[in-house]
Amino acid sequence: MAQKPSIPKGTRDFNSEDVAKRSYIMETIKEQFQVYGFQPIETPSFENSDTLMGKYGDEGDRLIFKILNSGDYLKKVSDEDYKTKSESLITPKVSEKALRYDLTVPFARYVVQHQNDIEFPFKRYQMQPVWRADRPQKGRFREFYQCDADVVGSKSLFQEVEFIQLYDAVFSALKLDGVTIKINNRKILSGIAEVIGAQDKLIDFTVALDKLDKIGEEKVKDEMRGKGISEEGISKLQPLFTLKGDFGNQIESLKSMLSSSEIGLKGIEELEFINTAISNLKLKTATLQLDVTLARGLNYYTGAIFEVSAPEGVSMGSIGGGGRYDDLTGIFGLKDMSGVGVSFGLDRIYLVLEALGLFPDTIADSTKVLFINFGEKEAMACLQAVTKLRQDDVKAELYPDAAKMKKQMNYANRRNIPFVVLVGEEELNSGVFTLKNMTSGEQHKVEFSELLKLLK
Repeated sequence: MAQKPSIPKGTRDFNSEDVAKRSYIMETIKEQFQVYGFQPIETPSFENSDTLMGKYGDEGDRLIFKILNSGDYLKKVSDEDYKTKSESLITPKVSEKALRYDLTVPFARYVVQHQNDIEFPFKRYQMQPVWRADRPQKGRFREFYQCDADVVGSKSLFQEVEFIQLYDAVFSALKLDGVTIKINNRKILSGIAEVIGAQDKLIDFTVALDKLDKIGEEKVKDEMRGKGISEEGISKLQPLFTLKGDFGNQIESLKSMLSSSEIGLKGIEELEFINTAISNLKLKTATLQLDVTLARGLNYYTGAIFEVSAPEGVSMGSIGGGGRYDDLTGIFGLKDMSGVGVSFGLDRIYLVLEALGLFPDTIADSTKVLFINFGEKEAMACLQAVTKLRQDDVKAELYPDAAKMKKQMNYANRRNIPFVVLVGEEELNSGVFTLKNMTSGEQHKVEFSELLKLLK
């Protein structure tokens, strides 16, 4: 017996309803991208390995899908190379390309490569799949779409303000009220590391701090001790573990803690500007919240850091995130090109909308009316009517075979087609159509003009 086909773990097939719901989310996001002045671009699904490697930290590098070279991909590997069993030595010789890990680094490459054709500041959006060799689990896939918007060529903090508004606009349009837009600043994290004497352990310190809500204060401290952070330094962190109150109150506590750090105070100044602007402009349904434990993307974020969490009561990881990168294009030779961007997690947003029942009832509507096939002559008359209906944007189709009536009716029911039209010999002779409502069971004869009116 042939083995049943399957797909790789962490990937999915999508049926027509899934596709319709995903398209609804993407079209909603795209509409707001365009309202905010972003222009679309697309980049290849795979990049040269040296474009991606080393841009996401050691963990990110491990999660990049490498593509074997075409043909005899082992020809560059010597017997000595084999004996070393060194991944870092062998991989570059058998793989020169890799699937993109995100859309941000390919965007940086795009900007540098096309810098002479771009008008700065450049606002772009991009909605394409990315791949990560991650461990699949709920809400985490190996192949998934990212929906990104970025601005490069401007250091203005008004860009951060607009991205917060953009998040609010998208989730409000999706009727996903109550999301929390968490914000932090890399400069504040750098300032804290400076104050506790751990400047050289910034990544270790922030990775541990980022786990505060998951493992608790004591285990975070234990992890920091394990990374070589002194007891004196850890004691200076105590205000972080008890940080409470609204945005303003937390800022005041941080000011006291970071009074001796110039870079830390600069981060506070930036957050104050953003918070004041948002307070004046108001958000529709989202909430802006300061979270000093937020430490995503530290390998390239230099200023504001964003992460969006679903409304309370929904168990889901972040549904969006981003931040400010002052020199991302510098990795490709274009210095001092500041940018800021955000990403929407399409797949997780889908799961949240599904869990909360927020997809519109009409979202999976496909065919509006099915014409029953009684034979070649009747089918030709039906197809003429179908053609006219389609010209008026009515989703109509003819059952292709002159099968038994029950089979055709069951087909309409299984596909949730709300109306069927019957054109038998009697209807053919009188030039009318019998329209049946599949929900109520009612049916009556109508001329084409009335049929079109009812179906529109």
